[in-house]
Amino acid sequence: MAAIGVLRSVNGVELYVEEHGSGAPILCIHGTGSSALLWGDALPELAMLGRVIAFDRRGCGRSERPEPYQRTSVAEHGDDAAALLDVLGAGPAVIIGRSYGGDIAVDVALRHGERVRALALLEGAPSSLVPAAAAWERELDRHVIEAGALAGVGTVGEALIDGVFGVGAWLTFPPELQRLFTGNGPAILAEVRGGGLEVDAAAVAAIEQPALVVAADASHAVFREAADALAAALPNARRAQVGGDHLVDPAGPEVLAFLADVLR
Repeated sequence: MAAIGVLRSVNGVELYVEEHGSGAPILCIHGTGSSALLWGDALPELAMLGRVIAFDRRGCGRSERPEPYQRTSVAEHGDDAAALLDVLGAGPAVIIGRSYGGDIAVDVALRHGERVRALALLEGAPSSLVPAAAAWERELDRHVIEAGALAGVGTVGEALIDGVFGVGAWLTFPPELQRLFTGNGPAILAEVRGGGLEVDAAAVAAIEQPALVVAADASHAVFREAADALAAALPNARRAQVGGDHLVDPAGPEVLAFLADVLR
């Protein structure tokens, strides 16, 4: 299935957007340093269930990078996602958020709830729900910012990947992904400077839409702890544990089953 990518003007920036399939909208929000490219083979499978919208967030990949771009926020990306759904006439949508994209998805549900049909959060639970996870994320952010200051913006992608997946993980990434994360260095710095979503259990308890909260066996324990806390706080959530690492498959059986249920 060939991608049909276009640029859409959203909140003052040009966002690269591609669509697959038809029917009920499914919005895919990628994590820090990433792009729609990392949804890869999952898009055709997701498109069997609905109208899949994958985009590069502001500052990332093929989307416009504002100048200067020193700091951004979850709320800024949440507003972009909500506005993109409006531009495309695609709400309410199921939102699949990976990692930092999960923070954005939760933010959209909290502030733009009428645009959200359901949430699938793939290791995308806000770290603020668990003090140990929040401390781990602050240390990761410090490490990434320090790498940029000491060795240049071209090194922050490697610092991020090794920080999340373990030392040496960068060397296992294929060259095209290394180029992507290296090129997205300024966006990575802008996002870590802005921090993650600051929210507590009482706040997320207001989200009534169905939610799937996923964590992976081989990831750092803080991702599982945050997923447990989020699933416990959400009133209409199911919790799934899957194999693999932080790059949870968006078309894994647990995700597809959840999407089929909420879109039925």
